[in-house]
Amino acid sequence: MYKNSGKERAVSPGGVLWTVSVAQLMVSLDVSVVNVALPSMRTALGFDESGLSWVVNAYTLTFGGLLLLGGRAADRFGRRPLLLIGLALFGITSLLGGLAQDPGQLIAARAVQGVGAALIAPAALAVLTTSFPAGPQRGKALGVYSAVTAGGAAVGVVVGGLLTEYVNWRWVMLVNVPMALIGVWLARHHVAKAGAGDTARRLDVVGAILATLGTSLLVFALVRTETESWGSASTIGGLVVAAVLLTGFFVYEGTYAKEPLLRLRVLTNRSVSGANLFMMMVSITIFTSFFFVSLYLQQVLGMGALKAGLAFLPFCLGLVVGSLYAVKLLARFSARQLLIVGGIIGAVGMAWFSQIRPDGTFLVDVLGPSLVTSFGIGPLLVPIANAATAGVAPHEAGMASGLLNSARQLGGSIGLAAMGTVAATVTSDAAASASPGQRLTDGYGMVFASNSGLLIFAVLVAVFILPRKGPGPMPGPAPRQEAGPMARPDARREKATPAERG
Repeated sequence: MYKNSGKERAVSPGGVLWTVSVAQLMVSLDVSVVNVALPSMRTALGFDESGLSWVVNAYTLTFGGLLLLGGRAADRFGRRPLLLIGLALFGITSLLGGLAQDPGQLIAARAVQGVGAALIAPAALAVLTTSFPAGPQRGKALGVYSAVTAGGAAVGVVVGGLLTEYVNWRWVMLVNVPMALIGVWLARHHVAKAGAGDTARRLDVVGAILATLGTSLLVFALVRTETESWGSASTIGGLVVAAVLLTGFFVYEGTYAKEPLLRLRVLTNRSVSGANLFMMMVSITIFTSFFFVSLYLQQVLGMGALKAGLAFLPFCLGLVVGSLYAVKLLARFSARQLLIVGGIIGAVGMAWFSQIRPDGTFLVDVLGPSLVTSFGIGPLLVPIANAATAGVAPHEAGMASGLLNSARQLGGSIGLAAMGTVAATVTSDAAASASPGQRLTDGYGMVFASNSGLLIFAVLVAVFILPRKGPGPMPGPAPRQEAGPMARPDARREKATPAERG
């Protein structure tokens, strides 16, 4: 029970699930909703080709770079306040982005949007995992969460197409404002005012700065390779400085940080480390597929924004259905088995995508590979979430959630930057006699072939890193329990279910 407007209100599992779903839908949708609007944004605001990718990267970078800090802040100050602050910040910056008058204003709004998302995502997932007991209830809740995550990113392309075609590209930003307001109302009414963790803990600001600067510089250096050679001083210098900053992050976290963003011994848990590495490969595939399939549909096949968005519907449905059905599959198979089989199917779908043609058809070049890829990737998201939080104490649920979301967002951002370079290099090296459509298709096809290879690597991670049996509790300091209904001191002692076996 908790007080709200002077009345006692019971914490409703359904209300919690609605709150988390709306919040996660908003942050997932915003990863992809701008994709089909990119050509309109370029025309309206005067973006160049390299600058256009920063409409996506500015959001995913701050989102991914600050997720660990957001997770630890949720552990310290409480999930509900962080969720409310993040939703409010997201709504305000969405409004500012929708009113942007030049590229700099839009990119800045997208970057601060990412800050809001970095507060929302780990708090929402931690609320979910601490509100439902381990077993079938949590498995079903994670199934809905994973379906919303996948569906949000997929449906975002359709929504973006509808808004761009019939209203204005600015509404791909403005649509978040009412969603944020609904999220705030739900959080105030359905998320318990649980006590924060140990408020004596310090937030690891130094670690957050090192992680965010390191990843941002890495992505910036990769994006620059579209116009600068890999051997140029700016590229080499940027990559070296990024490596130094990221190395400094791990050294600081393991040696000097009193309250680290990332407790490095968590990574010795094979289930956690393997699941996060697997998630990075999957996120690269999903992010780059949305981006480059959207460009293929519009720039090569000549579809408008609406048709391009609708062309993603089969992919959307496959991801959502696969995520929901994964809960039933986990009752019969281990997470490890599902990741191996799903990864192989997804790799086959990406290999099919790599065969796209400049005069291709929707049925052969888009629909077929979309269905195969989504049926492979869709059932992966629930077992990845289970494995990534297995054996983690409840008082560090925010950290584990932040780590998983960081792997998703940073993997997608770094992958998009790297694959942009791959596509640009192949396109520029194409024969001069080739048509523009052929050159673009060659570049996009190489991206999809690379994605197929990454999914095969993910399968190898599942085979050789993920444990055959679920891990036990992580070693570490005694839990600092939260007060209130969100606390679950007995969570570590609960019996593992088939859905949590790796």
